[in-house]
Amino acid sequence: MDSHLPSRRRAYWLKTLHQWHWISSAICLLGMLLFAVTGLTLNNASHIESKAVVTTRHATLPQDALGQLAPAPGRKKAPLPDAVSRWLDRELDTSTTGKPAEWSADEIYLSLPRAGGDAWLSIDLASGDIEYERTDRGWISYLNDLHKGRNTGLAWSWFLDVFAVACLVFSLTGLVLLKLHAGNRAATWPMVGLGIVIPVVLALLFIH
Repeated sequence: MDSHLPSRRRAYWLKTLHQWHWISSAICLLGMLLFAVTGLTLNNASHIESKAVVTTRHATLPQDALGQLAPAPGRKKAPLPDAVSRWLDRELDTSTTGKPAEWSADEIYLSLPRAGGDAWLSIDLASGDIEYERTDRGWISYLNDLHKGRNTGLAWSWFLDVFAVACLVFSLTGLVLLKLHAGNRAATWPMVGLGIVIPVVLALLFIH
């Protein structure tokens, strides 16, 4: 019976590694496809035409809301009052809640960067006049920003961390599985070697 222990141990580890390998591949499947596609679009950005669409809107803040915006001495950067943010979000179809605004004696300026575009608004503290501008650079720019984690928020940042861990598990379990099967596949280590040597040589010779 003792002679069967190594084969049983090997079968156990093979089963465990295959399980972790397919679970991690399932978790990171969509992310890998997204990152592969956006890797191409980012690397070839100069060949992809995109036209930004700029939308400008004007509004006037109600007097009761405007009364909440009296600048406090020494306050230069702080979020807008909740009631003002709710009114702006409803009227301008934007998201200002909790976003830091720049306060001055006569104006409030709020930068609203977003994935795939940009936006900003200003509020005249004397009249309550609002100017809002939104720039949309299209779906390719949106997906590229997802790739970079640019202006995508905390939830997407968490997803990127989980995705990175899943990719590590997928890659490392794949490497161990390659080792376990290498005896029956002569090309295993030469192919692994090429996957390491080619990017290293390219980096050393062509990146300065």
